[in-house]
Amino acid sequence: MKALVIGGTGPTGPFLINGLIAQGYDVSMMHRGTHDSGNIPETVPRIIGDPHFRETLAEALGDRRFDLIIATYGRIRYVAEIAGEHCDRLITIGGAPGYRGVLQPETLFPKGLQVPLPEDAQMVPNIDEFRFGYRVRISEEAVMEGHAVGRYSGTHFRYPVVYGPRQVTPNVWGLIQRFTDERPYIVLPEGGLTLTTHGYSKNVAHAVLLAAQQPETAAGQIYNCGDERQLTLAQWIEVIGKTMDRAIEIVSVPDRYAYPARSLMMFYGPADHQVFDLYKVKAELGYRDLVDPIEALQRTVQWYQDNPPNMPAQFAADLVENYRVEDDIVTVYREASARWASIDHDVRDYHHSYPHPKKPGLATDHRER
Repeated sequence: MKALVIGGTGPTGPFLINGLIAQGYDVSMMHRGTHDSGNIPETVPRIIGDPHFRETLAEALGDRRFDLIIATYGRIRYVAEIAGEHCDRLITIGGAPGYRGVLQPETLFPKGLQVPLPEDAQMVPNIDEFRFGYRVRISEEAVMEGHAVGRYSGTHFRYPVVYGPRQVTPNVWGLIQRFTDERPYIVLPEGGLTLTTHGYSKNVAHAVLLAAQQPETAAGQIYNCGDERQLTLAQWIEVIGKTMDRAIEIVSVPDRYAYPARSLMMFYGPADHQVFDLYKVKAELGYRDLVDPIEALQRTVQWYQDNPPNMPAQFAADLVENYRVEDDIVTVYREASARWASIDHDVRDYHHSYPHPKKPGLATDHRER
């Protein structure tokens, strides 16, 4: 059996390639040639080509044929257009932006995404509402259309926010840097209670590999994937701090004023929950986390401490500006906290509503219940 992974050098690529090899595939990878990975065997052929355009895709693939193509990178709708000439099965990787309300929760009623969010939830209806989300949607539709007309057997995965080694822009590095800089506090929206589905690279790759093993089950299906156990943003920061043996105070402010925390939100958007429903991938493909998310996050932090990314100069400049804004916000927060503390109020004890008599035969108990 022959398989091609388009992409392959990112967080999930080596797990996919080595997993396919373990399944008995003769694996090749196609990428632009700008990165490679020592975690991918040298025996795996590298096909150099740009998967963002029909012409370069077709030129790079030539007359090659594969039993399976897994496309993790490039423009999926173009891969779907030509895949039928090169494979029997196609598995594509997309993400959450196609769901309506990911960036604009106010478009839904009641406001905010359904929790958990199933695969058949509303999608972005038009390009005017959210351009990128609409393009994600039509790419999925292109894959499913190719399956429907018999060009290939197609499966599509919606990746969550992926974490792990080898990210182009590590989503934990800014937090690691905060602890390294010994910041005393971090401003988070609504106390950091936001839940956004994350997936450790090895875990989400495992979901895709399960589909590769079960072609009949996965045919024509779209799956959410991610870690079974999800952490709030505050818990995410707590785990990073414990891994680095440091602590930080979380300063809670309303979402609209949590300016320095925008980079922690998907597309710098609101702090509304974005929680994938994983029932389908678990029930149909048998998915379970290979690595517990706390251990996975600890591994990720330790890897980046050992392998600091080469961040652009703008990253440092943005961090300095975030710290300045954060200091100003915390000053206002301290002042407001002092005023809130001065409000006279009674702290009431909670008592459940059912009677709990002390003696038999009483019509009411000592609390008149």
